[in-house]
Amino acid sequence: MNRLFLIAAITSSIAGCAAKATYVAGTRVPYSNNNKSVLDAVEEYRLAVERADAEALMVMAHRQYWEDSGTPSGSDDYGFEGLRTVLANRLKAATEIRYSLRYMGVSQECKGDLQPGCKATVDVLIDASFTIQNVLGKPSRPDKRDQNQLMLEWDGRRWLFLAGM
Repeated sequence: MNRLFLIAAITSSIAGCAAKATYVAGTRVPYSNNNKSVLDAVEEYRLAVERADAEALMVMAHRQYWEDSGTPSGSDDYGFEGLRTVLANRLKAATEIRYSLRYMGVSQECKGDLQPGCKATVDVLIDASFTIQNVLGKPSRPDKRDQNQLMLEWDGRRWLFLAGM
């Protein structure tokens, strides 16, 4: 009986080790060099938002950046130069920015080493707050909880945002 118990314990122990996945630190995203590198780029983006650093965010944007704002109407869509305007206006109006991202998943077209043109999609849950002046000129601190999809492309040196900023 002890022998059966020992075999069962060893078998379940081995199975547990084989099933144990490695994740990018602080996430439930499976670890790979590619996943880590794209999440590092998104983390730089997150920190730049908290600093309200519109110029740093523009350096992270691809020249072909396109935002459809998640609506069927094309009236609120914008490209690279529109992003510059949106970031400058929104970040100038906000103070005390807290911008947290929970990484829900990463998918990439590239397998193996990163090549220029490789695209990645990062699904995130956003938890943010900031202080702005309301219509009466009084400080207001709205909370924003949302989900978003960030799209990036590897240019051979770094990840650049195509959409989602």
